[in-house]
Amino acid sequence: MSGFRIVNRTRKASAQQIAAYQDLPVANISDAMQRLTSGGANLRPYHAGGYMAGVALTVKCRPGDNLLVHYALNIAEPGDVIVVDAGGDVTNAIVGELMLTYAAKKRIAGVVINGAVRDSRSIRNNALPVYAAGVTHRGPYKDGPGEVNVPISINGMVIGAGDLIVGDDDGVLCVPFDHIDEIHALASARHSGEIAKLQAIAEGRNKRDWVEKKLRELGCIFPT
Repeated sequence: MSGFRIVNRTRKASAQQIAAYQDLPVANISDAMQRLTSGGANLRPYHAGGYMAGVALTVKCRPGDNLLVHYALNIAEPGDVIVVDAGGDVTNAIVGELMLTYAAKKRIAGVVINGAVRDSRSIRNNALPVYAAGVTHRGPYKDGPGEVNVPISINGMVIGAGDLIVGDDDGVLCVPFDHIDEIHALASARHSGEIAKLQAIAEGRNKRDWVEKKLRELGCIFPT
């Protein structure tokens, strides 16, 4: 039944691809994707800190209900990132300390909730990457419906099962399965360029004349 089903994941990012993205700034990856994709500024990190990279295991659930998230946790494999579209509603928490402790035990790479979490102190004190839209003490229901391993969308960011999910202090980003290697090459080049610019700033070699040049090209009027 559409809206209440489990789908098999037929493809996923490889361990080698995941390793290649480790510690690559999400901002550089976003630039390489033309800055058109974002999970939204409301998806914030709540964990103690650290980079997230792993394979998307997607869940679409009714706001405030986590029955299908429990099933996803049961089938999740080490290195997976459980990505949940709970409609962005923060009335009821979708996950808390118990589920996240089990996720860490299973060596899940991270959890992304377009909805709320609870037990935020425990989340802050642990390294398991957790991104969410908010915090509430109110617990979830367990009645369904929902779907696992179907395409979902969070604030316009489309996520398919098996896509690569990355996250750092700036937020979360999905790299589509078919473009993982291409985007990695572009993002790595941008990152290397930024490192060179930082070195130039440190050595006093950076040039800023491009700003006035750009303004003049756009027709900006300067004082005579």
